[in-house]
Amino acid sequence: MNETLSEISAEMPADGAEASKRPPNAQWYALHCLSGQEAKVKKNIEQRTKTEEMGELIFEVVIPVERVSEVKRGKRVETERKLYPGYVFINMILRTEDGKLHDRSWYFVRETNGVIGFADGDNPLPMPEDQISAMLRQMQEREEKVTPKVAFSIGDKVKVGDGPFLNSEGIIEEIDPDRGKLRVSVSMFGRSTPVELEYWQVERAA
Repeated sequence: MNETLSEISAEMPADGAEASKRPPNAQWYALHCLSGQEAKVKKNIEQRTKTEEMGELIFEVVIPVERVSEVKRGKRVETERKLYPGYVFINMILRTEDGKLHDRSWYFVRETNGVIGFADGDNPLPMPEDQISAMLRQMQEREEKVTPKVAFSIGDKVKVGDGPFLNSEGIIEEIDPDRGKLRVSVSMFGRSTPVELEYWQVERAA
């Protein structure tokens, strides 16, 4: 059964009113931000929403990210990677009932440090429902799944950074993205032996 946008939004973390209880004219918009300042913009908007009592107009700010893993110095390290660098997404009331821009929320966003402007210019339109539904679903799925930082291909030469085959080099023979597994052919006792490893256990060989 397909979920509605409100049902998907209700699953996401929200500040203030629950997503399912937001007014119908609350829409999602994309904000273009200075590179590297996405988190600062999100924090600034959330803090100012409280201090300037904008809770009836600003409902949620999200930065879609995915968890990525890699091997550093023999240890598995997890970090976050932005799915849409340079953009922050905000659920808000931007227009009055007669369709005009709401001055208070418009200037609130435009005066936020680090915000270049709305992604589609000075006459922003809300993101299409199917687009925001897909984005929120992607965000939720990526938060639950760890992705390798490096994309591998069959035939790549890799070095094992964890487990009993530590420091061994081999060739990728098979990739199973659903399970996050690789079959790597490594040399053991003078012969080639296929072993199954997780993505994060290997890194590209120099």
